[in-house]
Amino acid sequence: MRLAVCAEMVFTDLPFTERVRRLHEAGFDVELWDSRPKDIGALKATGAVFSSMTGYSSGSLVDPDTADEVVRTAETLIPAALELGVSRLVVHPAELVDGHAARPVYRSNGHMWATGARTLERLGQLGEKHGVTFCLENLNTIRDHPGIPLARAKDTLALVQAAGHPNARLMLDLYHAQMGEGNLVELVRSALPYLGEIQVADVPGRCEPGTGEINYAAVARALADAGYEGTVGMEAWASGDSYAALEAFRAAFTVPAPNMRVEV
Repeated sequence: MRLAVCAEMVFTDLPFTERVRRLHEAGFDVELWDSRPKDIGALKATGAVFSSMTGYSSGSLVDPDTADEVVRTAETLIPAALELGVSRLVVHPAELVDGHAARPVYRSNGHMWATGARTLERLGQLGEKHGVTFCLENLNTIRDHPGIPLARAKDTLALVQAAGHPNARLMLDLYHAQMGEGNLVELVRSALPYLGEIQVADVPGRCEPGTGEINYAAVARALADAGYEGTVGMEAWASGDSYAALEAFRAAFTVPAPNMRVEV
């Protein structure tokens, strides 16, 4: 498994490019959110490997009136992704503005399902054209993102399955899944064929693994046993020192090989 860290949420007292540099020096790939206000040349010059970034800037995947806007803005962001070498572009079931639902919807319907699957397939086709993958991220509507329809992991997984395109996959966020659904080990096993990347943070608090209730050692072992060799990204706030948070994350996902003797 490759390990990545969201630079938006650690070393928050430092300029963004310096955050990226420190993550790279510490041996992690880097996730970022909106690339538009960032100095792409300076980020590239750090030598960091960029795991993922936000892949659209407006519109709702499941809204027939604004789904075209998702695809249009996704295309405008691809040049920055290609310059940085980003392989995964993240989209959400509906539009977020400062983390909140742009147009809150509290009941889903068949039109939303059909539009979401069709739009995700279009994004997959766009990704295939440019050599990138669009990943649909699940969200929780209990605390962080009320009013986002079809946001649960089981819904986003179903949309990815319905889209049926290899360049449209799942960004499985286990923090959001724990908040809304739980049963994480079985969730990662069932989602494995459709995963683009996994994101982690602990519950409550959305800080690094080990600060809350999630047994990330069990999750890591389940991923290793299933043969997962993709990326796990820490999209979490540091509960204290950022370097300590990075090491806690690394320790949680450094799985001993089978039959390896661990000294205590």
